[in-house]
Amino acid sequence: MGAEKGSAFLLRLSDGGDPISFETVAGLRTTQMSIATDAVVTTNKGSGGWREILSEAGTRAISVSGAGVFNGSAAEGRLKAHALGGMVADYQLSFESGETVTGPFLVTRLDYAGDFGGERTYTLSLESAGPVVAA
Repeated sequence: MGAEKGSAFLLRLSDGGDPISFETVAGLRTTQMSIATDAVVTTNKGSGGWREILSEAGTRAISVSGAGVFNGSAAEGRLKAHALGGMVADYQLSFESGETVTGPFLVTRLDYAGDFGGERTYTLSLESAGPVVAA
């Protein structure tokens, strides 16, 4: 697989409908995803001095962050409502290759800023709140 454009790495928010459809959170300039797993260490006296880790165990989590220019889109409005209400909602990350990562996330931080003579910007942080599926 070749290089991919960062502009094609999109954060999308569910419309809450049935069936679910996703709308791109407009205005984002940067998007970042981090995958983390807490290891379950099973090292014992028979490990010969080497650390041993239990495969497919531990807590997995995905963190998402982004920053962009506020433009008042419907998705931004829902994002703000979820942040204020502490609500978990379905989000999707999509990549230029067509790969997606979809699951429930909680908005853990939403910041707005604006400089005199400049545009209103925002930054956001999301944390996975259940199983996340990569397709």
